Amino acid sequence: MASARVEDGVLLIRVPAGLAENRIKSLVEKFKKSVKAKRKFQSLKKREWLVKRTESLNKKYFGGKLNFAIKWSKNQNKIFGSCTSKRKTIRISSRLVKMPKWVLDYILVHELAHLLEPNHSRAFWKLVNQYKKAERARGYLLGMGVKEGGED
Repeated sequence: MASARVEDGVLLIRVPAGLAENRIKSLVEKFKKSVKAKRKFQSLKKREWLVKRTESLNKKYFGGKLNFAIKWSKNQNKIFGSCTSKRKTIRISSRLVKMPKWVLDYILVHELAHLLEPNHSRAFWKLVNQYKKAERARGYLLGMGVKEGGED
């Protein structure tokens, strides 16, 4: 019986000794497709969750009036989020998946606020500080070595 698992990002496949090479190739392709499909599903599931979470915060803090597109970003290593206010697009660092939800929520509120205020003005911070755990989240990020304003 053949089996497969992903370990440290590597697909490990076990096949019975003496299995024909063409059967091994067939199993390898089958397992590769299965892993790819599972990853795609998990990615879509994470994206759907992110969209729903952001829509919830939009409703709570901005009356649901903001229009935006949002996605996870794997290449934001120095910032946790970014917003292009003209295009109404938000990118959120996938590093936030491992942080407390209230820190992610802070970043989401921060980036949503940029849709109304594309700078870090007093009006912008007034919007962000509606989030009750904003100061706590900033402290958490400072404790991780993120400088003030390094959220975006």
